[in-house]
This record gives sequence, structure tokens and C-alpha cells, in this order.
Amino acid sequence: MNENNNEYWRANLRLLGILLSIWFVVSFGFGILLVDELNQIPFFGFKLGFWWAQQGAIYVVVALIFVYIHLMQKLDRKFGVSDEDDIPTTPAPNKEEL
Repeated sequence: MNENNNEYWRANLRLLGILLSIWFVVSFGFGILLVDELNQIPFFGFKLGFWWAQQGAIYVVVALIFVYIHLMQKLDRKFGVSDEDDIPTTPAPNKEEL
């Protein structure tokens, strides 16, 4: 592997590590460790700790998926491995030109 591939892989692993850390803090930290403190706060008629463990963490995971997609597309473009590079930039000829 050349240096560009190694740098791309390191950036990819760094991004994954950051997003997985956020996921861990949100799901385990808020949903389990801080549940008693969060339960002191009412949220739409529910205890916030309960709601967070059941719904909030799922919303954050879905948001992290979209963040990952966006950041990986930027990373792919930066290193020249984007799928968008495969899209032809010239329009296809119409039937009359053939």
C-alpha cells in the first residue's frame, strides 16, 4: 500500500473511533450510567432517563449514520476515491446525434 492509502485508512479509522465514542457515551453513559440523574427531569410526561434509553439514543445513532455518510463522502473526495468520480461529466449523446 502506498502512503496515500495509509493516510486514507488512518483518517477513516479516526472518524470511526470518534463516532463510536459518541455512540458509546450517548447509549451507555446517558442510557445506563446517568439514568438516575436524568430521571429527575420530566420530558413529555416521561422521565428523561427512561425516554433517552428507549428513544433518544436511537435518534442519535441515526443522526450519526448520516454524519458518517457526509464525512466519508468528504474524505473520499479529498483522497480521490469518491464514487462521484465515476459519473461522466459530459452529457450522453441524444438519438439524433447517433
